[in-house]
Amino acid sequence: MKTNISFILLFFLMACGEKAADTSTETTAESNTTATEQSIPVIFDTDANNEIDDQHALAYLFFNQATFDIKGVTVNATDNGGDISGHYAEAKRVMELCDVADEIPLFVGANADFEDIRTNLAAADFDGHAAVNFIIETAREARDEKLVLIPVGKLTNIALALAKAPDIKDKVRIVWLGSNYPKPGEYNQDNDIPSLNYILEQAVDFEIVSVRYAKASGSDAVRTTPAQMEREMPQAGVVVEPVAGRHGGQFTTFGDYSISLFNNVELHGNPPSRALFDVVAVAILKQPDWGEQRILPAPIMDIAKNEWQDRPDQERQITLWENFDTEAIVADFFAVVRAGGK
Repeated sequence: MKTNISFILLFFLMACGEKAADTSTETTAESNTTATEQSIPVIFDTDANNEIDDQHALAYLFFNQATFDIKGVTVNATDNGGDISGHYAEAKRVMELCDVADEIPLFVGANADFEDIRTNLAAADFDGHAAVNFIIETAREARDEKLVLIPVGKLTNIALALAKAPDIKDKVRIVWLGSNYPKPGEYNQDNDIPSLNYILEQAVDFEIVSVRYAKASGSDAVRTTPAQMEREMPQAGVVVEPVAGRHGGQFTTFGDYSISLFNNVELHGNPPSRALFDVVAVAILKQPDWGEQRILPAPIMDIAKNEWQDRPDQERQITLWENFDTEAIVADFFAVVRAGGK
């Protein structure tokens, strides 16, 4: 009788253990599913051949795929870096160096500006149609959260998508790296002010990640020096087949290409350094605590006067990002790229 009781007790304990193990497995699976579902769906819109911050923002995004569900990359052309083909080629180069060229789609966007293209949107082959149509189609896909558009150049592709498909306004969140608000003048903004003003008048979630040249409150303050790059970036990322660099040479890691980019760009400040501007737009999506948010009535740019006009009675509101945690963002950038997404 004692033997039977012991056997029954042992069987009971084993059954409970198996059930607990099964429950643990289910919990882990549920946790992994939740993590995937919580990744942020994004499209990155870039003038990649403009200078060097776009390339670093792209690499930071590609190596952060635990955080971001990257639907695709679109390109536009601003004043520096040549026509749209140069920007496409540079974005493709970075994608190859990060080993994502075969898994993330890349689309040609607008070469001209918003007002030059807008009247031709009914044509099948309007300037930028591949990128604009991709933005629209992706925004219309069923999902629980909004698609985040991260334009880090002019806003042409984004404004064209909203103009062609007004129904996507409540399906997207725009996080734009641009403007010196409340001061005038900033490269991304000045390349297509009408596209900015169009978006400011639309009922769409719009956030500005401020630039503010030479000011501690903007993304211009998030900087790195050549010494930092030489220390942190050699061989950083994943190893790929050799890729030809923009300034010549062959590169097998993004980190080595990054150093080449820094060696071929003008430095500013004391000590001489370069801002990582566009990286900040990705960083504050990953960790909102790395910047401060301020809600304000949507202003408008007076093109004739080249100045911002505040509109305190405007019901439409936008979000302004400022005062970034430079140390945390730069440290995370280096750590993520060195890890290569692992």
